[in-house]
Amino acid sequence: MKFSRRFTIFALVMMPLFSQSAFGDDREVKLTPQQSTLQVKHQGKMVTIERIQDPMHVLEETWAKTARKCPPFCPQPLQVAPGVTTVGEVEVFDFMRDKVNNGSGLIIDARVESWHKKGTIPSSVNIPFTEFERLPSDPRLEKPMAMISAKRRGQVGFVENTWDKTLETVGVNTQRTGFWDFSESPDLLLWCNGPWCGQSPHAIQGLLKLGFPAEKIYYYRGGMQMWALLGLTTILPEDE
Repeated sequence: MKFSRRFTIFALVMMPLFSQSAFGDDREVKLTPQQSTLQVKHQGKMVTIERIQDPMHVLEETWAKTARKCPPFCPQPLQVAPGVTTVGEVEVFDFMRDKVNNGSGLIIDARVESWHKKGTIPSSVNIPFTEFERLPSDPRLEKPMAMISAKRRGQVGFVENTWDKTLETVGVNTQRTGFWDFSESPDLLLWCNGPWCGQSPHAIQGLLKLGFPAEKIYYYRGGMQMWALLGLTTILPEDE
């Protein structure tokens, strides 16, 4: 009985040490005080989100640059649109764990393809912001809408489509709504290059005009610049 009691006390004292070294939780640079890594689905495979441990690591020139011509590279507002939730990195981790991994959430890299190829946040799908700026009747919307599980309510006729295009040439956007059914769409988290990047805000505005519910949209304003600043895992095209 005495041996059992002593062993219990010893185990309780040594448990924090064993939990860090034996189970690989000895990182000094964690995601949060309670969490070292995170597993998230990326193209059917699980990818580990973690931070760079090298204390001498610095940002590459792209993300260290401070002076960008404005416009177009202007600081974006914290609230991109009424009803849309702005999030930070910890909320992105939660979104990955609680929504992406079970299919109820989708993370969108809203940058143009050339930026996406330089590296992306794990679990993101690339849908350039321009895809959501099309007229509701534009047949080219079919592909991006399918990616967010939206369904067309009914085919737009030739006359409506032609009329939309004619109005667009003179600067008039019909902003037709009700063409799309988003009832089966997941929550969306959009991001781009950082607080100075307008690509994801433009994508969000486009989605709202198409009728996507604002309460199902999240905006990661920090984007790739803050993701890189924190030394978080990125995915390159050759890794996919």
